[in-house]
Amino acid sequence: MKEEKTNVLRTLDKLKIAYKVHSFEVDPENYVGIDEETAPVKVGLPAERVYKTIVTRGKSGEHYVFMLPVNRELDLKKCAAAVGEKNVEPLHLKELLPTTGYIRGGCSPIGMKKKFRATAYYKIADQPTVVYSAGRPGLMTETAPADLIKAADVKLADIVKE
Repeated sequence: MKEEKTNVLRTLDKLKIAYKVHSFEVDPENYVGIDEETAPVKVGLPAERVYKTIVTRGKSGEHYVFMLPVNRELDLKKCAAAVGEKNVEPLHLKELLPTTGYIRGGCSPIGMKKKFRATAYYKIADQPTVVYSAGRPGLMTETAPADLIKAADVKLADIVKE
């Protein structure tokens, strides 16, 4: 059975970026994403190589995308400093689909309805590959960090709580 292409996978194809797809069954009504316990089971990699995507809104009203390992938590003060805002807050769940085109558990910095400034935890560059959402719950893609950085024009910064 052929895998249906998402905006993420179409973008990676267009950019001629090699990737591996990881798919697993999810309950779309109750899926909240993978965490540090389920990541190694679902994709076969340690949690520090599996990245989640969080969309925020700054005091200015601009939206920002942050990527961090599933076993880490965002430090909103560090995030605000990284993008030059006074503060940032996570986007309300009801705003996610109309703002990004993605639903919870399927949000990726690649292929959003509008391109937002993206920042990833700086240690992403130390990983051989990273896994992140391919655009829908239960579908993830694995690429080299440099390819993710290129595809989503990602900047690197220290954005996690210690």
